[in-house]
Amino acid sequence: MRTWEDESHPRARIEIIPMIDVMMFLLVFFVLISINVIPAAGLKTRLPTSTTAQDNRETHNAIITVSKFGVMQLDGKETGIAELPERLSALKQTKAQVNVIVKGDAEVELQRLIDVMDAVKSSGIDALSIAARRKP
Repeated sequence: MRTWEDESHPRARIEIIPMIDVMMFLLVFFVLISINVIPAAGLKTRLPTSTTAQDNRETHNAIITVSKFGVMQLDGKETGIAELPERLSALKQTKAQVNVIVKGDAEVELQRLIDVMDAVKSSGIDALSIAARRKP
């Protein structure tokens, strides 16, 4: 009589190497985002430097970002110079105190900055600051 051998089924096992690879990729992306190598949102600007720049600790800030390419944002949302006074007036009605901070690229024309400042003043807001980095 002839007997047939039972087929041996390999045991199922969990492969840990692919899981380690995935965890390393997640760690790398987390580190790159946390040190701002990968920009999260908004326009990329290079602030001008100043020896008297101070840290800003105010709570109700409206940030106007002006890029060297002519794009303007108010609190991360794109806007034009014509809509700026209306949007700032609406913001002033909803909040008790509004401080405006202008983050302009170092290569923005001075006239464009003056136009933004005029738009802020016409909305009735007097607290206006220009963002700058400290010189090393």
